[in-house]
Amino acid sequence: MEAGCDVITEKPLTTTAERCQRILEAKQRTGRDLRVTFNYRYSPPRTQVKDLLMRGEIGDILSVDFHWMLNTSHGADYFRRWHAHKDISGGLLIHKASHHFDLVNWWLGALPVTVQATGKRDFYTPAMAARFGLTAPGPRCHTCAEKSRCGFHLDLSATPGLKALYLDHEHHDGYIRDRCVFRPEIDIEDTMNVLVGYDNGASLAYSLNAFNAWEGYTIAFNGTLGRIEHTIVESTYVNGTDTVQGGIATDGVTTRLIPLRGAPRTLTPWASTGDHGGGDDVMLGEIFLPATTKPDPYRRASDERGGAAAILVGLAANQSIATGQPVRIAELLSAFTPPATAPMPGRTDPLPMPQPSALQT
Repeated sequence: MEAGCDVITEKPLTTTAERCQRILEAKQRTGRDLRVTFNYRYSPPRTQVKDLLMRGEIGDILSVDFHWMLNTSHGADYFRRWHAHKDISGGLLIHKASHHFDLVNWWLGALPVTVQATGKRDFYTPAMAARFGLTAPGPRCHTCAEKSRCGFHLDLSATPGLKALYLDHEHHDGYIRDRCVFRPEIDIEDTMNVLVGYDNGASLAYSLNAFNAWEGYTIAFNGTLGRIEHTIVESTYVNGTDTVQGGIATDGVTTRLIPLRGAPRTLTPWASTGDHGGGDDVMLGEIFLPATTKPDPYRRASDERGGAAAILVGLAANQSIATGQPVRIAELLSAFTPPATAPMPGRTDPLPMPQPSALQT
């Protein structure tokens, strides 16, 4: 930006509050444009949820329950690579969960104000390796004496993409792609729970687990007029292979609209194909072919403010885990200022009174 360029960046925007502050100040000082590519916003089923919320199908959102599962293919892969060191990646609450926090920020159209979190590493540990019967796991899969008995073994030589990108070039940079997921020096969590308070009075209860039997998430929005339940089961993914990042399993989307009174409805999900549930092509078209795209009523394009809001939840969660105390976002970043007053409850305009249910009558 200081060189006079506009910027397109991946998520996470960065991994520390200090660097985030520098980015926001540079944007303010230079007036350049900055885009953060949150491609999950663009996938059709997630846009459908945004559409339901914007249309007020369940009234004002009071709370959100959001649980994300990483399976032992994708989830374990974070513990093999550089992500396993928090000083490099920020941990899963920044590197992975910034996607998830951004979705909630965007779905709610609100900014996070307070965060409280707990986290631990209970699965990817030497003790768990012993419980699986691994008596002497090596530092990496390629040379491990236990690889024939380990369900977490990654064979770099058997996958052309992994072999060409990593194994064949270790002698150049010393980067080891297949480190043992149970090695003791890992310092990121595999089990995390986060509570977030928003400036519109809504609250989020979020969890992330990296060793589950299936990949994907389930989320519920609780509103003044009802509830939306939305689940996506994702296909298995390992970075560097021919698997699809964020691909949705066959029949993997369920969205239910449940009014306070009356029968629930299971909706036909909006669908597409491609990476990240069909979101990548839509997002790339908007970025690189803007003349061919129509105005977006869902405001899916994200700038430095959206990028900052997503990582600040993770940064605050990491601090809360370390200290055991709740954290206010404003304490982390002076350039990101929440409302001057305490968050107030949602709107107070009249709501239609729900009719008595069959049980009540």
